[in-house]
Amino acid sequence: MHLYLMFLAMAALTILSPGPSVLKSLTNALNHGLGPALIGMAGLTCGVLGVATLSATSLGVLIAASPTAFDWVRYGGVIYLAWLGVKLWRTVPNLAGEVAPTPRRHLFLEGIMLQFANPNALIFFLSVLPQFIDRESSYLPQFLLLVTSFCLLMILVHGGYILSARKARRWLQGRGGHWINRISALSFGLLALILLRG
Repeated sequence: MHLYLMFLAMAALTILSPGPSVLKSLTNALNHGLGPALIGMAGLTCGVLGVATLSATSLGVLIAASPTAFDWVRYGGVIYLAWLGVKLWRTVPNLAGEVAPTPRRHLFLEGIMLQFANPNALIFFLSVLPQFIDRESSYLPQFLLLVTSFCLLMILVHGGYILSARKARRWLQGRGGHWINRISALSFGLLALILLRG
């Protein structure tokens, strides 16, 4: 049980730390409103579930062990993060109260793609999950417990970020929202450069 609590603490710190998925949730809330941001968060969570599942397969181990395969995933992630940064740089924050129709399916798919474009997520699950799984007990129930817990924590943390961004919406009216978008876009660009340098 103490290992499970340690996993929860490590997962919470990982999810709370600023990164691409946190930026995506915050900017979705700022630019598209509460409903679309929650749909984007669902995409991010499904992406985490997919990456965790991939890490449990031999394909995940192959990607992590093969420098060529890992580089392909990494370069794909660089391109995707850079594209998100450019898109966000050009986005005008929707702060006036009227919410324009948003392609919610796109936000959901962007969330999934963002998780798969980040090879660090795959490495996290490949390196962390085995540390908390008892080899003498059945693998699948333990795997499901850890991954489900991670996903539920992600929903709670990102939900908190989204609600905080929505409450700060009035404060961010005008140029404040514009600068948040610009700073977030630059952060995506910086994350792309860090990923590129490996």
